[in-house]
Amino acid sequence: MSEQTTPTRARTVLTETGAVAAPAPAPAWRRFLSGSAGRNIGLVVALLVIVIVGAVTAPGSFTSVDNLLVILRQASIIGVISIGMTLVIIAGGIDLSVGSVMGLASVVATLAAVQDLADNLHWSVMVVIALAVGVGAGLINGIVIAYGNVVAFMATLAMLVGARGLAEILAERRTLVVQDRGFITFMNADILGVDILIWIFAIVAALGWVLLNRTTFGRRTVAVGGNREAARLAGIDVRRHTMWLYAITGLCAGIAAVMILGRTTAGTSTHGQLYELDAIAAVVVGGTLLVGGRGTITGTVFGVLIFATLSNVFIQNNLSSSVQAVAKGVIIVVAVLLQQRFSRPPGRG
Repeated sequence: MSEQTTPTRARTVLTETGAVAAPAPAPAWRRFLSGSAGRNIGLVVALLVIVIVGAVTAPGSFTSVDNLLVILRQASIIGVISIGMTLVIIAGGIDLSVGSVMGLASVVATLAAVQDLADNLHWSVMVVIALAVGVGAGLINGIVIAYGNVVAFMATLAMLVGARGLAEILAERRTLVVQDRGFITFMNADILGVDILIWIFAIVAALGWVLLNRTTFGRRTVAVGGNREAARLAGIDVRRHTMWLYAITGLCAGIAAVMILGRTTAGTSTHGQLYELDAIAAVVVGGTLLVGGRGTITGTVFGVLIFATLSNVFIQNNLSSSVQAVAKGVIIVVAVLLQQRFSRPPGRG
């Protein structure tokens, strides 16, 4: 087979049956918009539009420094969960259990036995226990999916139900109050005038960006999401990689559990309800393809901020949560439609 380039935009490929015109390259503007830089610029514009609407409809209160910090604080917990969700979705998976795992971790970390141990040693015991619960649940998801060949949707759906039920049993449907004042003081501290929850989100996002963009693990994640079979043939242990991806997602859920314990000073089985849907929505709006193979941590951060800012605008204007839910739904649909539009191969419209 030989290839010949013509002066026109289309290439001509010579085969045994004759000349076949290859698809013309996509326009430059479309290539830019479908790239990570173009998508991120679009997210920045969308966020600025929401900010402008908030500044116009609620002048003074919306643009105050205190309110901006409130937005970041509200975005921090779901933001940490969204970082882990981004990695899993880029690899072509999904995790519906992160909210329930977060609730379970918050309950286990505030059990009487754990708090007694923390009193005798240090409050960091509660943190370690919450992170261990998150990683353990994530590993179970990963093993079932990778080595049990169970569809990710069903495996994590089972964990969603099971973790929530186990949290209710352990807590006996009660709210477990955090007794350690040292933990509460630390988790409500400010560093340079910024809430520590915001710092935790920033650190997790930065580590997620480095992991995805500057490590072999990140490159393998994209490869697995793009084509699992090709990744396997290239020497990647796809099953082991998948297992660790879900462990990372569980770790993020554990970190979020610690954050919500500091914010509410209580562990309960109701923590994290529907957080998995909010995380998926932020990831999708941030430009990560649900089919895998493409996505950015930066886009996810913008997606989280867009939803957090939108919620704050609605609160500032005393609008109902129902209208807010409708607006979120519209944004998600538009984001998916734009994904389908700009992710099509050149020459297919």
